[in-house]
Amino acid sequence: MERNQTWITEVILLGFQVDRALELFLFGFFLLFYSFTLMGNGIILGLICLDSRLHTPMYFFLSQLGIVDMSYASCTVPKMLVNLVMHKKIISFAPCILQTFLYMVFAVAECMILVVMSYDRYVAICHPLQYSLIMSWRVCTILVVSSWVFCFLLSLVHLVLMLRLPFCGPHEINHIFCEVLSVLKLACADTRLNEVVIFGACVFILVGPLCLVLGSYSRILLAILNIRSGEGRRKAFSTCSSHLCVVGLFFGGAMIVYLAPKSSHSQEQRKILSLFYSLFNPMLNPLIYSLRNTEVKGALWRILWKQRPM
Repeated sequence: MERNQTWITEVILLGFQVDRALELFLFGFFLLFYSFTLMGNGIILGLICLDSRLHTPMYFFLSQLGIVDMSYASCTVPKMLVNLVMHKKIISFAPCILQTFLYMVFAVAECMILVVMSYDRYVAICHPLQYSLIMSWRVCTILVVSSWVFCFLLSLVHLVLMLRLPFCGPHEINHIFCEVLSVLKLACADTRLNEVVIFGACVFILVGPLCLVLGSYSRILLAILNIRSGEGRRKAFSTCSSHLCVVGLFFGGAMIVYLAPKSSHSQEQRKILSLFYSLFNPMLNPLIYSLRNTEVKGALWRILWKQRPM
């Protein structure tokens, strides 16, 4: 037999393994959250496109975060919703691998965009007079394009290492979607190289960016404390605290799942944590940014006011 031969054609996603009534409840609950995710991020994207006052680097990066969040949720939640109402929770192997790849792409992309956003806030608060020069549209475009290229290349490395393995069973994935570590359990070969690369990548894209973000915000905090204007200090702190909430929710959940010892959490706890940062976090991001951001609320008011009949 050749090592690259794939025996599995379809797998079963076990999901939460609860009774039928609870599955239907979870379907409605998750569908509501998914709808809010698409609607909330879609509204922010629409406001940024329609209101010229939001055509700034900060909101350009926020629009990228919205795209990532909608894509992040859309690559896993629809299939999860289907499985909650279907008796046979089956997914073909090729779409399963594609889901794994896309999930890694958008997870890494969110890490990179959050780092870029922290750098933007650092320049805006610590070097306000040079902000327009440092954060030119050319620089912003390079930062975003580089982030997307990096996330695709890194995810492609994991995909290539995964596809070199023979997959011959078991035919069940004890997760709510085709998460990379769960998919590796289907391989009938040594997966230690894959696990080492995944762990190293997680350290690089979670611990490294988190240190950069915390370093940026420690400098930002010192700069905020030196602002003499109470209004200026309040506005700067409000903007940055929103970003820190998003950073804490995303990085905290991801680090618990991928960097904590395997024995510290049961598989069911890992499912809930994965659900938190793949569904709940993308839904919370637009709420955090819109409810705590006067410029976004002002843009929404202006758009609604224009639509009112005279």
